[in-house]
Amino acid sequence: MTESKNPVATQSVGADRPRADNSRPSVPLAMGQLQGLDWSLVAALRSAASERLMAALDAESHLDRASQQDLGRRIISELLEDEVVDQARIGRGMIDRQHQSRLAQAVFDALFRLGRLQPLVDDPSVENVTIRGCDDVWIEYADGRLERGPAVADSDQDLIDFLVFLASRSEVNARQFSESNPRLHLRLDGGSRLAATAWVTPRPSVVVRRHRMQDVTLADLVAKRSLSGLAATFLAAAVRARKSIVVAGPQGAGKTTMVRALCAEIPPSEAIGTFETEYELHLHEMRDRHPIVHAWEARPGGEMQPNGRRAGEFTLDDALYDSYRFSLSRQIVGEVRGAEVLAMIEAMQSGTGSLSTTHAESAERAVSKLVTCAMKAGAHVTEQYATRAIAEALNIVVHVDSRVEAMDSGSVKRRWTSQIVLLGPGEREKGYSLTTVFACPRGTTAIRAVSGMPEEYRELAGYGFDLTGYLAESQRAVS
Repeated sequence: MTESKNPVATQSVGADRPRADNSRPSVPLAMGQLQGLDWSLVAALRSAASERLMAALDAESHLDRASQQDLGRRIISELLEDEVVDQARIGRGMIDRQHQSRLAQAVFDALFRLGRLQPLVDDPSVENVTIRGCDDVWIEYADGRLERGPAVADSDQDLIDFLVFLASRSEVNARQFSESNPRLHLRLDGGSRLAATAWVTPRPSVVVRRHRMQDVTLADLVAKRSLSGLAATFLAAAVRARKSIVVAGPQGAGKTTMVRALCAEIPPSEAIGTFETEYELHLHEMRDRHPIVHAWEARPGGEMQPNGRRAGEFTLDDALYDSYRFSLSRQIVGEVRGAEVLAMIEAMQSGTGSLSTTHAESAERAVSKLVTCAMKAGAHVTEQYATRAIAEALNIVVHVDSRVEAMDSGSVKRRWTSQIVLLGPGEREKGYSLTTVFACPRGTTAIRAVSGMPEEYRELAGYGFDLTGYLAESQRAVS
């Protein structure tokens, strides 16, 4: 856009002016279509469109997101018409219709979606995108391949500026991203998740993780060889019997996918509450499977207040406290990384059967991790108290793992369930006992029954657990 142009002025379009292509920008850009675009022009158009859109929304604040996007498309089209006129006036020639369409979609993506990252997220074969500076981009595909990707900004500062814009534009749960708050965690349309840091790293760092399996069942995991049919009957029965379960594993191993599959075993008549720092489970969007879901999302808040809380802050503890007036059948706390483990423990102590995830390299270390997380809440939470509370509230730890395997036709990322362990209070020095009931033989990814089932868990046969099959398989394992 030329400097003489007022980007926020709305101008009429005369019939004798060169016309822009007014077609609705709705076809996603492929990665190859990013080449050749003037990204400084895209940024200028996005800025101008944002100003016009905000001015319009001041007068029509009732517009929903779809209506805002329709209005945004019209504004982008008007701005492109002005740009076509400018280009013709200074003798640069006409912008052809195909290029106009690409520009329109790029501006739309920058205004409402993920900008230059959007084509990567739209690619169904992409699983994760890792960015270490504007031009150091790596794409991890579902089959385990890791390839370099295109630059996502013209400079690191442009990348930071876009992240600031991305964080602030949410009409529901805006986040602050600044030198005083240098980390960002966002949920994205379609179930993806973005994490970013800047100012405390040599270059801005971003990771976008895509959840490729949302409406998933234990049967789906069995079909993908991530779980045995026998283990699936045990886990399904445990959910129906309202056992509390934590799914542990490394990053990208499929913890959230496993929790979604476990949730699929909850009867549709039950009212579910989900409590997450950022929405990941998306049970509230699966209305055919879960018709009654109340979903809470924490909000970090703004400036610190005299009472020690941030303005507008809404914690998982707040959400859990409020939830007791919602007649819930289940309370499900999402990922546990810190003091939110106390909310998880409280939900599990209700005895209605809760589910959570955490990062750990084994089931036993998951318990230690949860104890450490609980102690982060302050000196009032001792190791002894945290251990006892977790041992009494948590029933089962499911550990999942993953690796990339080479195949004749390429590579594939394998995910599997490596352990299912029962947790309970214990007399030992640790303060808890662990009983492994399913595990993978060394060097394999096929989970098997490995020992006798404790008597209290044999009652799960009444909820659909194949106890006869388990006893037979565990006997073969020791013979």
